[in-house]
Amino acid sequence: MALSSQQLLFSSQFSLLCPRTPPNRNFKAIPRAALREWKEYEDAVKRKDLARALRFLKSKETLTNNDILTDSVNGSFTNDSATRSGLGDLGLFDGLERDWEVLDTCLNADDMRLVSSAYGFLKNRGFLPSFGKFSNIVLEGPREVTPTVLQSSTGLEVTKLSPKKWGETGISSLVFIAFIGGANFLVDRGIDVRVNLAAILGLTLLDSIFLGGVCLAQISSYWPPNKRRILVHEAGHLLVAYLMGCPIRGVILDPMVAMQMGTQGQAGTQFWDEKLSNELAEGKLSSTSFDRYCMVLFAGIAAEALVYGEAEGGENDENLFRSICILLQPPLSVAQMSNQARWSVLQSFNLLKWHRDAHRAAVKALESGGSLSVVIRRIEEAMSSS
Repeated sequence: MALSSQQLLFSSQFSLLCPRTPPNRNFKAIPRAALREWKEYEDAVKRKDLARALRFLKSKETLTNNDILTDSVNGSFTNDSATRSGLGDLGLFDGLERDWEVLDTCLNADDMRLVSSAYGFLKNRGFLPSFGKFSNIVLEGPREVTPTVLQSSTGLEVTKLSPKKWGETGISSLVFIAFIGGANFLVDRGIDVRVNLAAILGLTLLDSIFLGGVCLAQISSYWPPNKRRILVHEAGHLLVAYLMGCPIRGVILDPMVAMQMGTQGQAGTQFWDEKLSNELAEGKLSSTSFDRYCMVLFAGIAAEALVYGEAEGGENDENLFRSICILLQPPLSVAQMSNQARWSVLQSFNLLKWHRDAHRAAVKALESGGSLSVVIRRIEEAMSSS
């Protein structure tokens, strides 16, 4: 979204025209009702109640930029602007900064239209200038992407842009070697490990059948190299979805939580495409919506390939892609699916390469345990400075 000069200069104009109140300000002038309302907002954020938090912010959006500037020039404040300023002086509220926190309430929201409304609200206020900035990228570039074209464009062989099966990845090989070595060590010392081995294999089989491998995923997610690779993968999904204008509900990095929320694999990024959802409800699907969805779906694989030179995760992403291709009418052929996958991963790879700093910022924010609002703010900061 292109911001007007009035919007870009709004913060600086407001701070110049409304200087900080001197230390001897009478804070009792702040309406108690307003204090109570902002505390209710904090409570809504804490409880991740998106509907209540968003309803409060929208109720406070009663002043236009001109209204604020007019009040400032006249030396007067409306209740809301005065309350925001007063709470900031008290250290309870930092200007408009707390508005970001509405994004942290999205994870528990069942209504994705409400999540979309939260993003629209912040975008209209100028907080999210990069949200949806590259939604038209799906209309650009050639459609036919052969393995040769993919390799020449990325510098990587096609096999490097495909997720690995368990046993082919570096960490699974290490686990297997460690397991065999430990078993041999115990056998050499006369310890019968057959009973324990059978129990372990049985539990692993049950985990795979009934839990989708969540237990093994939970264990492997604590391995530092694998943990960072997961962050790189999910940050790729998040950044591409954000730049394509798909509201993100949340990023789940705990396999157990992912399972509880219906997400397969070690982690997951939940996003929503309103246009895609509406088209599917009408029994149709445009190529533009399908392309955009596929780009977000393959962004994790593209991110790993960009950072590590090859992808290991993303098997669940590929499985979801295949299941959608089969449901299309008419369903895509194997050749068409392969070309669509190559086209999608190439588009995501290029988008992430162009905005590598933003991807790094997202990874760093996730690594430090930042909430969704913090991650998106870091993305916006990186986008504005690059």
